[in-house]
Amino acid sequence: MTGTRRTVAALFLLPALVLLGALVVYPIGYSLVRSFYNASGDGFAGVDNYKTLFTDDGIRTALKNNVIWVVFAPTVSTALGLIFAVLTERVRWGTAFKLVVFMPMAISMLAAGIIFRLVYDQDPDKGVANAVWVGVHDTFAQSSAFPKAHPGRESPLAAEGGGFVTEGTVHAGQPVALPLVGVAPDQMPDGAKKAVAAQPEPGKITGTTWQDFTRGKGVGRLGAPDPSELGYAGMRIEAVKDGTVVASTEAAGDGTFTLPASADGARLRLPASNFKEPYNGLEWLGPALVTPAVIGAYVWMWAGFAMVLIAAGLAGVPRELLEAARVDGANEWQVFRKVTVPLLAPVLAVVVVTLMINVLKVFDLVYIIAPGSSQDDANVLALELYRKGFAESQPGVASAIAVLLLVLVIPVMLFNVRRLRREVRR
Repeated sequence: MTGTRRTVAALFLLPALVLLGALVVYPIGYSLVRSFYNASGDGFAGVDNYKTLFTDDGIRTALKNNVIWVVFAPTVSTALGLIFAVLTERVRWGTAFKLVVFMPMAISMLAAGIIFRLVYDQDPDKGVANAVWVGVHDTFAQSSAFPKAHPGRESPLAAEGGGFVTEGTVHAGQPVALPLVGVAPDQMPDGAKKAVAAQPEPGKITGTTWQDFTRGKGVGRLGAPDPSELGYAGMRIEAVKDGTVVASTEAAGDGTFTLPASADGARLRLPASNFKEPYNGLEWLGPALVTPAVIGAYVWMWAGFAMVLIAAGLAGVPRELLEAARVDGANEWQVFRKVTVPLLAPVLAVVVVTLMINVLKVFDLVYIIAPGSSQDDANVLALELYRKGFAESQPGVASAIAVLLLVLVIPVMLFNVRRLRREVRR
């Protein structure tokens, strides 16, 4: 009878074993064998392909980035999931919030990569990340409105130190004209008004700085404000004597300005701060930030997964223990750190281990988000496997990378198996 039961059990398991052998065991075995052959597959290469893993710059960068991924991506995702699960446990809209956070899991890696390629666009008018970053920056340090402004024909201004300075000195009672060109009409400051010629004032230096350009051939006068020309509202003007700024002011909406008597005999300078390029945000997909940027996209997707699992574990935590800690005088932070987190340790271990295995295989996000100019800097082992196997026609090296990935996954899997066995024994 026992033999019959074993036979029946074996027959039931046979289809699964066949599929397991065909889809898992055979590919692993073939990759292991192939890793010892050269690119053509007809010559034994020994351990040369494995030596390449530690001498090839691309593979070493990929290995370094994989370490960064394994350390930070699961940790940040789990931490955010834990925070979301705990904070939303007692609020009415907690379920709705969890739904919103979990929704990115319904999006494929391909779609998420395309979304974040747009989010990280360098242009603040397109990329959300830089739009927010530039908005915060400009709140505390306003960007210049005149980055392209420069003197036109017959201008009394000359370039100096990134700004412009009058070629001669100025004197009280004699209005000064500081004409510039180069700012598109739609880029003029919001406060810009029609430019007017400054009127002389006894004992003071007056003048006008404006956009000395009118559309149309032969239209307008050089060196004098025309009806359609706008003043450079907010332009900073400094009076300089012997290299020292003795007075300064800002132009009004119509471009006019007034300086005190101390500016008499000085040269007027439009400092470089008027013409600095506007802040354009961070180069998220540049060599320095591309890996953290892609990890950010991964966290956006998988924090919801961590939150749902942790929330399920949190639902099983005995409330009596939490209340007992509060009765004993523990504050909410102490309850969270000393009671909630230790009780959730098994669930947190499951989440971290699952995400560690997942990030070792990450490919889609890196391939899609990282542009060609910085893809080498964002490289990971799975992407390098693809590049070696298909783009560079080095299947032996690609197989060696696959074996390395298997070796890296095995310790995590063993840890998970041992943890599950301990759970069963309890």
